[in-house]
Amino acid sequence: MPFDPNLLAPLKRYWGYDSFRPLQERIVRSLLDGRDIAVVMPTGGGKSLCYQLPAVVLGRTVVVVSPLISLMQDQVAQLEQMGIPAAVLNSVVPLPEQTQVIRNALAGAYRLLYLSPERLVRPDTVEWLSRAPLAFFAIDEAHCISEWGHEFRPEYRQLSALRENFPDRPIAAFTASATQRVRHDILAQLRLRDPHKYIASFHRPNLRYVVRPCDAAGQLRLLVAALRAHAGENAIVYAPTIARVGETVQFLKQQGIRSIGYHGKMGAAERQRNQEFWMSDEVRVLVGTLAFGLGINKPAVRAVIHLALPKSIEQYYQEAGRAGRDGLPADCLLLWQKRDIGLLTYFIDKLQDPAEKERAWQCYHAIRKFAEANQCRHRQICLHFGEKPKWDACRMCDICSTEPEWMLSREGEQPRRRQKRKSLGLSATAESELSNRLREWRRAHARTRGIPAYTILHDSTLDEICRQLPASLDDLLDIPGIGIRKAEAYGREILSLVASSR
Repeated sequence: MPFDPNLLAPLKRYWGYDSFRPLQERIVRSLLDGRDIAVVMPTGGGKSLCYQLPAVVLGRTVVVVSPLISLMQDQVAQLEQMGIPAAVLNSVVPLPEQTQVIRNALAGAYRLLYLSPERLVRPDTVEWLSRAPLAFFAIDEAHCISEWGHEFRPEYRQLSALRENFPDRPIAAFTASATQRVRHDILAQLRLRDPHKYIASFHRPNLRYVVRPCDAAGQLRLLVAALRAHAGENAIVYAPTIARVGETVQFLKQQGIRSIGYHGKMGAAERQRNQEFWMSDEVRVLVGTLAFGLGINKPAVRAVIHLALPKSIEQYYQEAGRAGRDGLPADCLLLWQKRDIGLLTYFIDKLQDPAEKERAWQCYHAIRKFAEANQCRHRQICLHFGEKPKWDACRMCDICSTEPEWMLSREGEQPRRRQKRKSLGLSATAESELSNRLREWRRAHARTRGIPAYTILHDSTLDEICRQLPASLDDLLDIPGIGIRKAEAYGREILSLVASSR
């Protein structure tokens, strides 16, 4: 008989939400019923909750396969803030601590256990995991298993052994960006058994796509205008090369815009430090290469700016999709130069494997059409992923609507303010001061604990505190994003800050 618990109680207790987002409850119930599932849900749609909530309800361990160490650590930090026992097991964890994590996992101490794909297929890992109280396996960023995916990782191919090593455990595959061909490959590689399939819309209506061909001088001018328009807000700038990262950071410094760099040639410690500076709001603008981003989970990014044409629509969709994960409006600006076309074709010609070269050419033609066609950007993306929108115009791209005011003026001196819900009590000045004090309080806690600021409270939750002005712990629990554990941990400090602003 299907397991049918009251899911709203744990959703409220741990996540602080009164209702599910689209598809979430159906996905959770499929997992509680012991089914294999395949989920395609855009960035910001709430994928992680879909496997974390069943782990809490079932009271057994869900093994989560993730491609990046930093992503695993962020997820565990966030779960610990919510009062959900979780751990990560990877090469960065000291050996004595690894032994303790394994011992705890065998005793069923964790609801979520994060592993890399390499670790999961090791014979010693298979041996001890087979003795642990497991609920199911969740494969995050599942498109990495497909050679047709834009971020293919050979180590993910080894996950095909999961079905053989753990034949009685369900497998759940999650991805934000997969074409029909990649989706079929995921099902085949993981050998999913009659899976429930959930494909959310690829339409991100809160994102404004603006694509502009420009020369070098025009590109820098628009970059500065965009960042000034988003002054005080979080932004990601994607540069095509390591050299361009350094040049852009220096250029922005000369313009009075503080930013920080991130690329694969940095030492691990420096890269980690820079990412933490950005994640904890110490620095608002991060300039990075493709080495930055897979699995980055910062909800309040207001702008993502590309300084070159990406290799594929999938790559662009995933990178641009790091904006506006909190559901509020955000700008996705693609500033490309004609020379980008020459560089892309140059590197494709260097490829030796015929199949890989053919895939690269297909991606090239698709992204070039996206950039040059006079067609709705949102619609082009949906069609690329096999979705057939019932609308023709999105009103949130440079084709269907007017460009941002700061772009038309070419100055960008006045910040674009996102629309907020009307405050219930404070003047605009007092509300702004409370917002600043709450963010500084959050930064201090994040710095002390060495965790990203958003794992404490999301920006949207801080905004709602400023609007509702809670006067008691019960009031605080009515605010989305604040569960019982966070109310107990931070409630009195938050209420004190609110009281001082009245």
